[in-house]
Amino acid sequence: MRPMHKQRIMLVDDHEVVRLGLKALIERRQDMEVVAEAASAAEAVTKSQAHRPDVVIMDIRLGGSSGIDACAAISQQLPEAKIIMLTSYAEDEMLFAAIRAGASGYVLKQAGGQEVIRAIETVGQGHSLLDPSLTERVFAEVRRAARAQESAAFSQLTEQERRVLLLVADGKTNREIAQDLHLGQGTVRNYVSNILSKLGLSNRAEAAAYATKHNLRESL
Repeated sequence: MRPMHKQRIMLVDDHEVVRLGLKALIERRQDMEVVAEAASAAEAVTKSQAHRPDVVIMDIRLGGSSGIDACAAISQQLPEAKIIMLTSYAEDEMLFAAIRAGASGYVLKQAGGQEVIRAIETVGQGHSLLDPSLTERVFAEVRRAARAQESAAFSQLTEQERRVLLLVADGKTNREIAQDLHLGQGTVRNYVSNILSKLGLSNRAEAAAYATKHNLRESL
């Protein structure tokens, strides 16, 4: 019979009692083993190279140093290692910094033991995981970033040029746009020409498609 492959886990926390609790929890499992422990970011990076764990469980705050920096270094040096950030703080800035640093999971310390085990199993299978209480924050940030990107797509245009572009996207002619905005047709032609030039587009059809793609209506 082939020996069971055990998930190799490294614990990183500057509080020994936390490491002892996690180790006791993990080693109840026959398919998991703690291969290394570290109390600082620098020690975590060094020991990850020496022991090459499958999963790293790391406190986000390590006695004045940052677990996020260690996460980024380990992710770069051992891209196959999965890192779970374990923290008492549900801070948006920390959450997104951890994700950018390459963390596969983000779990609050208030989570029960079985939730930590499930987190290890989940990231070990190649999936990402967030504490349920943080999921809506991520979606809210994604939505905010999308709105910012859409707004930036029209940042070169004046407010009046955006109004003109919206009417172009609605399929209106220069004459109809002039009537709607109480402008001369020559002025509208100039607006349309400026819009095409600023956005690097060739014609009204491209302008209409651009306005639709970037949700111009919602940015007005």
